[in-house]
Amino acid sequence: MRYLIPMTQISKSPYKGCRDLFPKLKREQDYLFSKMREVASLYAYEPYDGPMLELVDLYMAKSGEELINEQIYSFKDRGDRFVAIRPEMTPTVARMVAQVHRETPKPIRWYCIPNLMRYERPQKGRLREHWQFNCDIFGGPEVLSEIEILELIKDLLEHFGATNKHFSILINDRAIVNELFSNVLKVDEQTSYKLYKIIDKSKKLPEQKLEVLMDEILSSEQKANLKKYLSLNSFEEVFSFLDIKSPLRDLIEKVQETELLKYLNYDSSIVRGLDYYTGIVFEVFDLHPDNRRAICGGGSYANLLQIFKESPLQGVGFGLGDVTLRDFLITHDLMPDFTQPDDAILVTYQADEFEKRAAQVSRTFRQAGFGVESNLKPIKTSKAFQLAEKKNYSYLILIEGPEIVFKDLVNKKEVRSQTINDEIWEILN
Repeated sequence: MRYLIPMTQISKSPYKGCRDLFPKLKREQDYLFSKMREVASLYAYEPYDGPMLELVDLYMAKSGEELINEQIYSFKDRGDRFVAIRPEMTPTVARMVAQVHRETPKPIRWYCIPNLMRYERPQKGRLREHWQFNCDIFGGPEVLSEIEILELIKDLLEHFGATNKHFSILINDRAIVNELFSNVLKVDEQTSYKLYKIIDKSKKLPEQKLEVLMDEILSSEQKANLKKYLSLNSFEEVFSFLDIKSPLRDLIEKVQETELLKYLNYDSSIVRGLDYYTGIVFEVFDLHPDNRRAICGGGSYANLLQIFKESPLQGVGFGLGDVTLRDFLITHDLMPDFTQPDDAILVTYQADEFEKRAAQVSRTFRQAGFGVESNLKPIKTSKAFQLAEKKNYSYLILIEGPEIVFKDLVNKKEVRSQTINDEIWEILN
């Protein structure tokens, strides 16, 4: 059945929580993606991608309840298969690695920048549709793999001009939290699961609400120990509170004389909500008072492949959304101005007889690697200036006779010449 909607009811706005990427916004996004690809390649990570649709069973096996129950876009296809638009990439990369890991040399280093959809409330830094930079390393040695991923994140943000004054990496270890649950609080698996949720929300909830949640499942002594754990705010404090050998202890020892250390801070509330994390977990936190929030997160997982009847394979990865990254860069004044289009030269001609000359000039600049918009019909000189201004061009070329009139509109320079001479090339370069 076809449904006809009256034209007056069709909105010009995009679907709620999605964006129209007009040229300026697309230039910004392309800039973010180019830096992501650049840094990933510096660490020899290879690009991959997967399908937009996956079976819901894949997410039910390895994603958190909140994602399945509230956030996925799911439907029955025409073959009666229950499918979802991908809300995250980790289950997909696990499925793909499960196919090839036996014959692929380790470690496997992959990255992607997929388009994702989640049904959640749009707000600052969070939309329903976004792109996410994902990097994962599979089959590498524990701790060294985590250090590499953290170094990659640090280098990426530094490539945008950020320093440890702009962001911090908050880190914890599920092994430490599991030790707390098993040998300090001595709670069962079901209570542990509830406590993970409480710890994850502990810094976001009012103290009174947090007290109520703890009182529901813990004794007074257990609650006192949990509150003591939540008050820990340094590596020295946590290693003293729980004197166990853990990946996090090894990691901190290995980075003592590196630049990475000055970015790392212990945070007892970092446990990450997704159920597949098994080791070190982390979030990158924006330090600006106007944008104090996590901008990316990730961690270690060893059991992702078990749903495919494969033996455990150590992995660690992270996801960084384009929305939160853009907000971070804008907040810290680190985003370049993309008002200027990539096509930096506007070529115009003022009479029909100069059409071929304009095409020739445009072709010469393109062959030299410059972006050129060639106006495809005669235009008056005054109109040419107006057009260049509206389109934010840096350079304007007027062909109004045998001469080429080259205008540097930013620096207010003019070159008149019969040919494209050295003075023009010098300005452009």
